[in-house]
Amino acid sequence: MRNLATMADFVLETRDLVKEFKGFVAVNQVSLGVQRGHIHALIGPNGAGKTTVFNLLTKFLIPTSGSILFNGHDITHEKPAQVARRGIVRSFQISATFPHLSVLQNVRIALQRATGTSLHFWRSEHSLNVLNDQAMALLDTVGLSAFADSLAVELAYGRKRALEIATTLATEPELMLLDEPTQGMGHEDVDRVTQLIKKVSANRTILMVEHNMNVVSSIADTISVLQRGQVIAEGPYATVSQDPQVLEAYMGSTDHELEGAHG
Repeated sequence: MRNLATMADFVLETRDLVKEFKGFVAVNQVSLGVQRGHIHALIGPNGAGKTTVFNLLTKFLIPTSGSILFNGHDITHEKPAQVARRGIVRSFQISATFPHLSVLQNVRIALQRATGTSLHFWRSEHSLNVLNDQAMALLDTVGLSAFADSLAVELAYGRKRALEIATTLATEPELMLLDEPTQGMGHEDVDRVTQLIKKVSANRTILMVEHNMNVVSSIADTISVLQRGQVIAEGPYATVSQDPQVLEAYMGSTDHELEGAHG
């Protein structure tokens, strides 16, 4: 049962995480527990501290105080490359696609990184063909197999995000951090990417910052709501969406405004 989670169930934990910038407290005593195999969403109004938390987790920032644990190991002071090797991958870190290479080539390059041959640019095209089957399998997973020979620059926005998820999956992450995966999308692309996230979450853990409450309500197991750098509510959508503090955080919003809120 999920409500009987033990410490061992958490793939990622933060304990009393604090980040100050010249006296401004951007993250204030944040303690999170991300359960293995779950989709955990981090939401909140603008300036709530969500991106700062992500930057702390991926080591682009060092916390002022507090600790971060991954699979029980203290990674608070590790460098970005170290936590990436542990299996924590943030979507944008490795998903800057090469616009004038094909979709297949983009995924193959990501697979090269995973096999340690990413700098072997002198290798022949033929020698890399062994990765094609694996790359095509990833493209099939994200619904892009029909676009394998298309240039990345030619993809519609939603499909570009699907390609980014494919390149992220190529690194075989244990924990995927998705930073606003549906931002700027129309309804059709939002639906496609939402279903894709749900599909790829089957064998891994996902922590996501997301503004679209319809997305969060449909796929998140647990939601943590930040306001002014603090967690003000946590739980399933049905619980947090009725929390008075959460409703007030979204500017005294109605349910309709909460569903469409920008965080």
